[in-house]
Amino acid sequence: MTIRPETSLDCDAIRSVICEAFHQSDEADLVEALRSARVLEISLVAKEDNSIVGHIALSKLKSPANSLALAPVCVVENQQGRGIGSSLIQTAVAEARSRGFSMIFVLGDPDYYSRFGFSTELAEGFPCEYSGSFFMALPIGKEHLEPTSVIYPKAFGGM
Repeated sequence: MTIRPETSLDCDAIRSVICEAFHQSDEADLVEALRSARVLEISLVAKEDNSIVGHIALSKLKSPANSLALAPVCVVENQQGRGIGSSLIQTAVAEARSRGFSMIFVLGDPDYYSRFGFSTELAEGFPCEYSGSFFMALPIGKEHLEPTSVIYPKAFGGM
């Protein structure tokens, strides 16, 4: 398996992977909206045997400054449980860190995302319309962010 940045030739395959993984098109529509709005900062694909089997997206938040939203991450059903999702997350976090971002926020299962260092406790200091037991944060930069509202791009409004 290889992980690499998406190219313009990958868009249809990414949409197919997302729709298959989530059994709906909402998340694929989100990725396309983020791409169109030019706030999709990191978009990686996992390839195996010349096929895209996974995808992850990180988009620029309106606030806090220098922060990202992780959504979505997915792997096609027949490839799940093999560590592809974990590899996508680890690679995306490393890429975000190397680009100098400070924080990543995610809305997801704490049992899963806490393995990568995401914390619901840390997210509590950052008010957000998605605040709650599934809202988590991961500091990745050297700077300390003062608590401020987390504001997602408009593309998330349809979710």
